[in-house]
Amino acid sequence: MKKTIKDIDVSGKKVLVRVDYNVPLDENLNVTNDKRIAATLPTIKYLLDQKAAIILMSHLGRPKGKVMAAMSLKPAAKRLSELLGREVKMAPDCIGAEVKKMAKDLKPGEILLLENLRFHPEEEKNDDKFAAELASLGDVFVQDAFGTVHRAHASTVGIVKYLQTAAAGFLVEKELLFLGEALNKPKRPFLAILGGAKVSDKIEVIENLLSKVDSLIIGGAMAYTFLRAENVETGNSLVEGDKIGLAKELLQKAQEKKINIFIPIDHVITSGVDFANKKVTDGAVIKETEGADIPAGFIGVDIGPMTIKRIAPVILEAKTIVWNGPAGIFEIEQFSKGTVEIARLVAQATEKGAVSVVGGGDSIAAVKKAGVDKKITHISTGGGASLEFLEGKELPGIAALPDK
Repeated sequence: MKKTIKDIDVSGKKVLVRVDYNVPLDENLNVTNDKRIAATLPTIKYLLDQKAAIILMSHLGRPKGKVMAAMSLKPAAKRLSELLGREVKMAPDCIGAEVKKMAKDLKPGEILLLENLRFHPEEEKNDDKFAAELASLGDVFVQDAFGTVHRAHASTVGIVKYLQTAAAGFLVEKELLFLGEALNKPKRPFLAILGGAKVSDKIEVIENLLSKVDSLIIGGAMAYTFLRAENVETGNSLVEGDKIGLAKELLQKAQEKKINIFIPIDHVITSGVDFANKKVTDGAVIKETEGADIPAGFIGVDIGPMTIKRIAPVILEAKTIVWNGPAGIFEIEQFSKGTVEIARLVAQATEKGAVSVVGGGDSIAAVKKAGVDKKITHISTGGGASLEFLEGKELPGIAALPDK
């Protein structure tokens, strides 16, 4: 177990907190979704109660080491100050003499947000000198940006070398608790639901989960590669030709380990879809298949009603559920039914006592769309980080933190 914020003394200290304020902005530079900012409030409020002076640091977007006004964190400072009902000071940069003075003058109970870390190329290079400069602003380091712990950057890894007192914030602690328990001490039956476009994105996740789960449901476009491995016709659906052999091996492995793998037995298909603009092509036909085969000239875009009926009891009987990736092109209303139905079933299972962990932007959007996001045990804030965790990889930003 890693040290958490309650294991270290923060009272009256200057606490440097790595947060993930990589939030979407509109053309007027207003925050359009503040979920990531709101997720850090428990840690910030605890530090305020402990009379700490708080210095927050984050990145936003991919400015590639250059200052870009459109990627300034000023809108995040504004939104945070609204959420807290108190002033959040904004630094002109994240290092340099002026920032050092602002940090030095910061009093207990005050909050300072540093400007975008990625305005400096040294951040992503995990540059030692840059990490030392950041560390010089505070006495203690708290890691509360789960969305970035899979990156070995100066503000996630390098900084810990210079600030010996370091710990995980409440958000990171919660992520490690739910993801860790799900993988290492799951209540059984343990079910994983994987979707999304490519098998190649999820190979390592599937391989790691095959030694842990009782059942695996595969949906999304990656299912068509598995269907092809079973010699099922997939029409014009997205298939990764070079991964068919691998899909065959994974199915074989699951059989040997007596793991139930569920791939679609029917589909919603269309004769035309505009992937770029997420809409059905004008005049395209949409229909359901009678079985697993997809006719020539058609593309699979969602799981069909028979598949939903088949997987429903599996989801409802599960005691631990990890879900990452949608079952179809759910952004298009006509192709969202399978994903929304999975979201409802996962919520129902949770109400019956299952522990559910949902990760990945699309799955999170799906539970919201189904109106059941409040019924899920834990919604992960880190897409890439939660995937790497499910792959069984060590996350550099977590590894850098001291153990209890």
